Amino acid sequence: MTQLAEVETRGTQTTSGAQSPKFMQYGRAFAGLLLRDLYVLRREFFPFVIRVCMNPLLFLFVFTYVIPHMNAGAAMNPTGAMAGNAFSTVLLPGLMAVAIMFSGIAAVALPLAQEFGITREIDDRVMCPLPVPFVAIEKICFSAVQSVVAACIVYPLAYYVPATHPTTHVTSWPFLILVVALASLTAGALGLTIGTSVKPQQIGLIFGVVVIPITFLGCVYYPWAQLTHIRWLQVGVLINPIVYMSEGLRAAITPALPHMNPILILTMLLASLCLLTWLGIRGFLRRVIG
Repeated sequence: MTQLAEVETRGTQTTSGAQSPKFMQYGRAFAGLLLRDLYVLRREFFPFVIRVCMNPLLFLFVFTYVIPHMNAGAAMNPTGAMAGNAFSTVLLPGLMAVAIMFSGIAAVALPLAQEFGITREIDDRVMCPLPVPFVAIEKICFSAVQSVVAACIVYPLAYYVPATHPTTHVTSWPFLILVVALASLTAGALGLTIGTSVKPQQIGLIFGVVVIPITFLGCVYYPWAQLTHIRWLQVGVLINPIVYMSEGLRAAITPALPHMNPILILTMLLASLCLLTWLGIRGFLRRVIG
């Protein structure tokens, strides 16, 4: 019995010892891919900042600086009445959500269009000692890093550019961090789904047909609660993940404005992340293996 126990113990140690290096190998390969992408991002950080800043900066300059300094500026911007004539308060969380969404999609969908092209650069990635689905997950994680950086860049712009500074108050930092993390990962998962579902030649068309509409119908420039008079639209936009990003940031940063229930926001962000990740990985495997 003693010898049998020793044999079983050695077998268990051998099995666990064989499994441990495999997971360590996967972890090193995953970290290597992530560090490689971060190194490329560091080299191209200035173009990345310009891409993130240009759209919100122009929007903020026109609607929260130029118009308020014009005669009848408040009448030309009636949406500002929702925040005591401070349209910047309404815009701040919405523009952060847009920055997260655009950065997440651009960080995955656009590179995939090139990697799945004639050069097939994606083959170099899938040859690393890592299961193919984790190569797709690494892209989502890398895009999430870019989305978080984009949100951090847009916040001071949305705060200091407007003629009237927005009124912000963070009641729960853990909730804010969780919303930003889930929103960033969801944006990356959406980018993976788009990048693996569309032909490389049509990737530009997707931005005009899909990305722009979901932005304007994503409660970016108005709270979701203000759509009560257009009930069909208020219900219809609930399939749009950017709605929950905007409402989540609105609940975390500008809680004085009307917003969705925080539990509903987190639940829908998590559900969107799971669904889009599953669709994206399935499409990635189809494009790589097929």
